[in-house]
Amino acid sequence: MPAMLPYWRLSGYYFFYFAFIGAFSPYFTLYLQSLSFSAADIAILMSLMQVMRIVAPNLWGVLADRIGVRMPIVRLSAAASMAGFAVFFQTTSFAGIFAGMAVMTFFWSAALPLVESLTFGHLAGQTSRYGSIRLWGSIGFIVAVLGIGHALTWLAVDSQLWMTMVLLAGILAFALSVPEAPIPPHHHDAPGLPAVLARPEVRALLAGCFFMSAAHGALYVFYSIHLVDAGYSKALVGWMWTLGVVAEIGAFLFMPRLAARFALRLILLVAYACAVLRFLMIGWGVESIVVLVVAQLLHGATFGVYHAASIGAINLWFPGRLQARGQAIYGSISFGAGGMLGGLLSGYTWDAIGPAWTYSIGALFGLIGWGVIWRGWPARDVNGGVDENKISA
Repeated sequence: MPAMLPYWRLSGYYFFYFAFIGAFSPYFTLYLQSLSFSAADIAILMSLMQVMRIVAPNLWGVLADRIGVRMPIVRLSAAASMAGFAVFFQTTSFAGIFAGMAVMTFFWSAALPLVESLTFGHLAGQTSRYGSIRLWGSIGFIVAVLGIGHALTWLAVDSQLWMTMVLLAGILAFALSVPEAPIPPHHHDAPGLPAVLARPEVRALLAGCFFMSAAHGALYVFYSIHLVDAGYSKALVGWMWTLGVVAEIGAFLFMPRLAARFALRLILLVAYACAVLRFLMIGWGVESIVVLVVAQLLHGATFGVYHAASIGAINLWFPGRLQARGQAIYGSISFGAGGMLGGLLSGYTWDAIGPAWTYSIGALFGLIGWGVIWRGWPARDVNGGVDENKISA
């Protein structure tokens, strides 16, 4: 690693950021279920994270571009996220939890696009090393999802609140330690934001990302509930989440070889095809642990390969001072708008038509995304002008 690269401080931030996701996404829904909230109520509350991902990253990204620094915003977001989460200790009402979620997710969702842009700034062109830093986020997710899953076999479900708060404190601690990185200069001959967004491959990728995140909506909101209702233990739920993230880590490590051998467009088409298969397996094969294991291994393709390829392309398509905006647009359209649609829709279909058909709708979203990439990304330019050797993984 380069001498000036704050490798462990960046890795530590990713570790705690995704450890929070490992604690929050799989188990907070179980806590809400214990409060007797309906499936629709749970979907509304959990979708607030996606709603804020539409708005907050763009607002904070514009601010970061204008003031020329990112870390003060990242530090503010960490402190304000803790303040929002603290509301959960004070109330169990829907209105109170809704307010706490709104505050927490508005600030929490601001950080990652800025940190992604900051990380690429510290890497100074060595983007192939992104994966070795980002994988610590996957490790953090595993530690949290396994640890809390086992803890909840003998602790009350609301004890997860304290454990999750500790992880938020870890995010703040590393946010205070990560140094600022210079923002790459924006050359006068570099394309502006409208010109970048006018490129067909850029529009196709962003639209495809919308549908891929929508496909994952039911997974992130109801997967833990789906398994527990099918008779599996909370500890096994933790192991299943872990299996998916282990596959994700493998994908991050393997991505440089994959990108060197195959066209980026083809890699993404395969990832979308895997999503169609995966969500059909989860929906209709929940009684078979073998089917569930195979479906979780496909997370390496439906998130790991997909995300590494997408974020690497975004980093190269949005040069200079457009980097933070590009990451924010990607996050807002995919994890924000797409995740919100998938999460909210699953909340209303879960009880109405059942889990199997709800996950089938997710598979349909994956199929639509595959079609968008195939039709919208010109086959004559399979890599969208991206040098595959520069794709981060």
